[in-house]
Amino acid sequence: MNFALALFSLLMVSFVALGVVAAVRTARAVQRGVERTGLQARRVVEETTLKARKYAQPGPVGDVAGLRLSLRTSITGTRETLEPHVASDASLGEALALLARLREHAKDLDAELRILEREPDKSRMAARLPELRERTHRITHSADSLRWAAEDRARQFADDDLAALGRQIEVEAGALRHWAPVTPPEDEPVDKPHKPLGKPMGNPLSKRLGKPKRTA
Repeated sequence: MNFALALFSLLMVSFVALGVVAAVRTARAVQRGVERTGLQARRVVEETTLKARKYAQPGPVGDVAGLRLSLRTSITGTRETLEPHVASDASLGEALALLARLREHAKDLDAELRILEREPDKSRMAARLPELRERTHRITHSADSLRWAAEDRARQFADDDLAALGRQIEVEAGALRHWAPVTPPEDEPVDKPHKPLGKPMGNPLSKRLGKPKRTA
Protein backbone atom coordinates (compact mmCIF):
# COMPACT_ATOMS: atom_id res chain seq x y z
CA MET A 1 0.00 0.00 0.00
CA ASN A 2 2.77 2.41 0.93
CA PHE A 3 4.58 1.53 -2.33
CA ALA A 4 1.46 2.32 -4.39
CA LEU A 5 1.04 5.68 -2.67
CA ALA A 6 4.70 6.52 -3.23
CA LEU A 7 4.43 5.56 -6.91
CA PHE A 8 1.25 7.62 -7.30
CA SER A 9 2.90 10.61 -5.64
CA LEU A 10 5.94 10.27 -7.89
CA LEU A 11 3.75 10.18 -10.97
CA MET A 12 1.83 13.24 -9.84
CA VAL A 13 5.06 15.15 -9.20
CA SER A 14 6.33 14.13 -12.65
CA PHE A 15 3.13 15.29 -14.35
CA VAL A 16 3.25 18.61 -12.51
CA ALA A 17 6.91 19.09 -13.44
CA LEU A 18 6.19 18.34 -17.09
CA GLY A 19 3.30 20.78 -17.03
CA VAL A 20 5.48 23.50 -15.54
CA VAL A 21 8.20 22.90 -18.16
CA ALA A 22 5.65 23.02 -20.98
CA ALA A 23 4.11 26.20 -19.59
CA VAL A 24 7.51 27.87 -19.28
CA ARG A 25 8.47 26.92 -22.84
CA THR A 26 5.16 28.17 -24.17
CA ALA A 27 5.52 31.44 -22.28
CA ARG A 28 9.05 31.93 -23.62
CA ALA A 29 7.91 31.19 -27.18
CA VAL A 30 5.07 33.67 -26.85
CA GLN A 31 7.45 36.25 -25.38
CA ARG A 32 9.88 35.78 -28.24
CA GLY A 33 7.05 36.16 -30.72
CA VAL A 34 5.84 39.34 -29.03
CA GLU A 35 9.37 40.76 -28.90
CA ARG A 36 9.94 39.90 -32.56
CA THR A 37 6.64 41.49 -33.53
CA GLY A 38 7.47 44.54 -31.41
CA LEU A 39 10.88 44.90 -33.04
CA GLN A 40 9.37 44.65 -36.50
CA ALA A 41 6.70 47.22 -35.65
CA ARG A 42 9.29 49.58 -34.17
CA ARG A 43 11.50 49.19 -37.23
CA VAL A 44 8.60 50.00 -39.54
CA VAL A 45 7.75 53.09 -37.50
CA GLU A 46 11.37 54.29 -37.47
CA GLU A 47 11.78 53.73 -41.21
CA THR A 48 8.53 55.57 -41.91
CA THR A 49 9.71 58.47 -39.74
CA LEU A 50 13.06 58.60 -41.52
CA LYS A 51 11.37 58.64 -44.92
CA ALA A 52 9.09 61.47 -43.85
CA ARG A 53 12.03 63.42 -42.41
CA LYS A 54 14.13 62.84 -45.51
CA TYR A 55 11.56 64.37 -47.86
CA ALA A 56 9.90 66.86 -45.52
CA GLN A 57 13.07 68.46 -44.11
CA PRO A 58 15.54 69.34 -46.84
CA GLY A 59 19.06 70.23 -45.90
CA PRO A 60 21.37 68.56 -43.34
CA VAL A 61 18.50 67.06 -41.32
CA GLY A 62 17.03 65.38 -44.39
CA ASP A 63 20.47 64.22 -45.48
CA VAL A 64 21.14 62.56 -42.13
CA ALA A 65 17.76 60.82 -42.26
CA GLY A 66 18.55 59.61 -45.77
CA LEU A 67 21.87 58.15 -44.63
CA ARG A 68 20.24 56.29 -41.74
CA LEU A 69 17.54 54.95 -44.05
CA SER A 70 20.14 53.80 -46.57
CA LEU A 71 22.04 51.91 -43.86
CA ARG A 72 18.93 50.15 -42.60
CA THR A 73 17.70 49.22 -46.07
CA SER A 74 21.02 47.78 -47.23
CA ILE A 75 21.82 45.77 -44.10
CA THR A 76 18.28 44.43 -43.68
CA GLY A 77 17.93 43.51 -47.35
CA THR A 78 21.22 41.60 -47.36
CA ARG A 79 20.38 39.74 -44.15
CA GLU A 80 16.95 38.74 -45.50
CA THR A 81 18.64 37.45 -48.66
CA LEU A 82 21.30 35.37 -46.91
CA GLU A 83 19.55 33.88 -43.87
CA PRO A 84 16.84 31.76 -45.62
CA HIS A 85 19.43 29.96 -47.80
CA VAL A 86 22.17 29.22 -45.24
CA ALA A 87 20.73 25.78 -44.44
CA SER A 88 20.85 24.69 -48.10
CA ASP A 89 24.11 26.45 -49.02
CA ALA A 90 26.83 26.28 -46.36
CA SER A 91 29.01 28.75 -48.29
CA LEU A 92 26.63 31.54 -47.28
CA GLY A 93 27.52 31.02 -43.61
CA GLU A 94 30.80 32.89 -44.01
CA ALA A 95 29.01 35.70 -45.84
CA LEU A 96 26.48 35.91 -43.01
CA ALA A 97 29.29 36.11 -40.45
CA LEU A 98 30.89 38.96 -42.40
CA LEU A 99 27.53 40.70 -42.54
CA ALA A 100 27.24 40.43 -38.76
CA ARG A 101 30.56 42.25 -38.38
CA LEU A 102 29.48 44.83 -40.94
CA ARG A 103 26.22 45.26 -39.05
CA GLU A 104 28.13 46.31 -35.93
CA HIS A 105 29.82 49.08 -37.88
CA ALA A 106 26.42 50.10 -39.23
CA LYS A 107 25.02 50.28 -35.68
CA ASP A 108 27.88 52.51 -34.55
CA LEU A 109 27.41 54.78 -37.53
CA ASP A 110 23.65 54.90 -37.03
CA ALA A 111 24.20 55.94 -33.41
CA GLU A 112 26.45 58.79 -34.55
CA LEU A 113 23.87 59.87 -37.11
CA ARG A 114 21.12 59.75 -34.50
CA ILE A 115 23.14 62.05 -32.23
CA LEU A 116 23.86 64.37 -35.14
CA GLU A 117 20.12 64.67 -35.85
CA ARG A 118 19.73 66.47 -32.52
CA GLU A 119 22.61 68.86 -33.20
CA PRO A 120 21.21 72.41 -33.04
CA ASP A 121 24.14 73.87 -34.96
CA LYS A 122 23.30 73.22 -38.60
CA SER A 123 26.72 74.36 -39.79
CA ARG A 124 28.42 71.74 -37.61
CA MET A 125 25.97 69.16 -38.91
CA ALA A 126 26.79 70.09 -42.50
CA ALA A 127 30.53 69.90 -41.76
CA ARG A 128 30.22 66.33 -40.44
CA LEU A 129 28.09 65.09 -43.33
CA PRO A 130 30.83 64.37 -45.96
CA GLU A 131 32.75 62.02 -43.66
CA LEU A 132 29.58 60.28 -42.48
CA ARG A 133 28.31 59.97 -46.03
CA GLU A 134 31.57 58.34 -47.13
CA ARG A 135 31.40 55.79 -44.26
CA THR A 136 27.77 55.08 -45.09
CA HIS A 137 28.68 54.44 -48.73
CA ARG A 138 31.46 52.02 -47.74
CA ILE A 139 29.14 50.01 -45.48
CA THR A 140 26.21 49.93 -47.90
CA HIS A 141 28.48 49.02 -50.82
CA SER A 142 29.93 46.09 -48.87
CA ALA A 143 26.47 44.88 -47.84
CA ASP A 144 25.16 45.26 -51.38
CA SER A 145 28.14 43.33 -52.74
CA LEU A 146 27.33 40.38 -50.44
CA ARG A 147 23.67 40.49 -51.46
CA TRP A 148 24.42 40.71 -55.18
CA ALA A 149 26.93 37.85 -54.98
CA ALA A 150 24.41 35.67 -53.13
CA GLU A 151 21.73 36.47 -55.70
CA ASP A 152 24.08 35.68 -58.59
CA ARG A 153 25.06 32.41 -56.89
CA ALA A 154 21.43 31.37 -56.41
CA ARG A 155 20.60 32.31 -59.99
CA GLN A 156 23.57 30.33 -61.33
CA PHE A 157 22.56 27.26 -59.31
CA ALA A 158 19.02 27.56 -60.65
CA ASP A 159 20.29 27.86 -64.24
CA ASP A 160 22.60 24.84 -63.84
CA ASP A 161 19.82 22.75 -62.32
CA LEU A 162 17.43 23.79 -65.09
CA ALA A 163 20.00 22.93 -67.77
CA ALA A 164 20.67 19.50 -66.22
CA LEU A 165 16.94 18.86 -65.96
CA GLY A 166 16.49 19.83 -69.61
CA ARG A 167 19.19 17.36 -70.69
CA GLN A 168 17.58 14.56 -68.67
CA ILE A 169 14.19 15.32 -70.20
CA GLU A 170 15.65 15.27 -73.73
CA VAL A 171 17.25 11.86 -73.08
CA GLU A 172 13.99 10.48 -71.67
CA ALA A 173 11.98 11.94 -74.55
CA GLY A 174 14.35 10.31 -77.06
CA ALA A 175 13.99 6.97 -75.29
CA LEU A 176 10.21 7.24 -75.40
CA ARG A 177 10.23 7.88 -79.18
CA HIS A 178 12.27 4.75 -80.01
CA TRP A 179 11.15 1.26 -79.16
CA ALA A 180 12.06 -2.28 -80.34
CA PRO A 181 9.43 -4.64 -81.86
CA VAL A 182 8.07 -7.26 -79.53
CA THR A 183 9.62 -10.70 -80.24
CA PRO A 184 8.18 -13.97 -78.92
CA PRO A 185 10.14 -15.83 -76.25
CA GLU A 186 12.64 -18.48 -77.34
CA ASP A 187 10.63 -21.37 -75.83
CA GLU A 188 7.44 -20.37 -77.64
CA PRO A 189 7.03 -22.23 -81.02
CA VAL A 190 6.80 -20.05 -84.06
CA ASP A 191 3.77 -20.69 -86.31
CA LYS A 192 4.74 -22.48 -89.54
CA PRO A 193 2.69 -22.64 -92.75
CA HIS A 194 0.37 -25.70 -92.87
CA LYS A 195 1.12 -28.36 -95.50
CA PRO A 196 -1.82 -29.97 -97.35
CA LEU A 197 -2.74 -33.46 -96.12
CA GLY A 198 -2.47 -36.37 -98.66
CA LYS A 199 -1.90 -36.14 -102.42
CA PRO A 200 -3.57 -33.56 -104.55
CA MET A 201 -6.80 -34.87 -106.05
CA GLY A 202 -6.35 -33.12 -109.35
CA ASN A 203 -9.18 -31.86 -111.50
CA PRO A 204 -12.31 -34.15 -111.13
CA LEU A 205 -13.73 -32.97 -114.44
CA SER A 206 -10.68 -34.26 -116.38
CA LYS A 207 -11.07 -37.68 -114.77
CA ARG A 208 -14.70 -37.90 -115.82
CA LEU A 209 -14.01 -37.04 -119.47
CA GLY A 210 -10.95 -39.32 -119.74
CA LYS A 211 -7.83 -38.70 -121.74
CA PRO A 212 -8.25 -37.17 -125.24
CA LYS A 213 -7.76 -39.55 -128.20
CA ARG A 214 -4.88 -39.06 -130.54
CA THR A 215 -5.82 -38.65 -134.16
CA ALA A 216 -3.82 -40.10 -137.07
